[in-house]
Amino acid sequence: MRWPGIIATYRPHLSLAGHVEVVTLHEGNTPLIEAPRLAAALGVEARVFLKCEGMNPTGSFKDRGMTVAITAARVEGASSVICASTGNTSASAAAYAARAGLDAFVLIPKGKVAAGKLSQAVAHGAHVVAIDGNFDAALDLVREIATRRDITIVNSTNPYRLEGQKTAAFEICDVLGQAPDYHFLPVGNAGNITAYWLGYREYRQWGVVASLPKMMGVQSAGAAPLVLGHPIDDPETVASAIRIGNPASWDGAINARDGSGGVIASVTDDEILAAYRLLASTEGVFAEPASAAAVAGLAKHGRARQIEEGATVVCTLTGHGLKDPDTATGVSAHPINVAADLGLVEAALGI
Repeated sequence: MRWPGIIATYRPHLSLAGHVEVVTLHEGNTPLIEAPRLAAALGVEARVFLKCEGMNPTGSFKDRGMTVAITAARVEGASSVICASTGNTSASAAAYAARAGLDAFVLIPKGKVAAGKLSQAVAHGAHVVAIDGNFDAALDLVREIATRRDITIVNSTNPYRLEGQKTAAFEICDVLGQAPDYHFLPVGNAGNITAYWLGYREYRQWGVVASLPKMMGVQSAGAAPLVLGHPIDDPETVASAIRIGNPASWDGAINARDGSGGVIASVTDDEILAAYRLLASTEGVFAEPASAAAVAGLAKHGRARQIEEGATVVCTLTGHGLKDPDTATGVSAHPINVAADLGLVEAALGI
């Protein structure tokens, strides 16, 4: 039977009017893959699962929130939407706006968005402007524009975004039959950790699960305002999706951390890239660098013996590796080049 998308599946748990025309690309129902080879490589004696959000229609978790935000925008009579983006939000907003027949406007930091993501926004017909500034400056401009124009913001400051994104927590519990013990995920603008925590708490409130996970947020050391306790003017990291210095959902992330008994930690770019390669080589899962931050965070806590034996751990992989192909080619060895000769080919292959 065809999966209908997250609104049709979880409508009783979403703050939408009863009878609305849903804007959907049949997002959600993404794989929850057990990763025993990865766990062994990390030296973690726990059951590790990967929530592969790169399998959403535009290749990232943003589609969960965007189907709800765009549906609500159209119900409210909007003719256009706007967002600031490090890449994934722009791709998702452009796709869902196109699906709904709305205009999409996107502000991005110049030279800081991966080509795979930018190409999606352009292909879907969004009006894209690159600014001489970072994501935080772009979001400030978006907010100002929205006060001057009749246009709907679809960043995670829009509460409908979090409503959609919380459904990933529902799916995890539906598959496992319980909440995990630990949930690792990358933290940039911090909407996702806020949304997952909301979803887990609602499922416990409704009696679907009996426990809650520890929320384990992971930032890059070069863009770790929540770890440092103050905004960063010039964040920098290879993980472009979390290159944010002043998260819009700062308070939500802190509440998720403190309410769950979890942590928000930082990892280096080298640790992110090591996890990026390990994911692909041990489990066949290709995720963008920001996604690998979650695995790098698990590795860090595993080394410190902070994950008990037999625990259930979920790592959210927020976006597909093809979102940022330049990183893959940059960190991988170049192929050996030989003539089309059987002997030379076998020698090069080492067989």
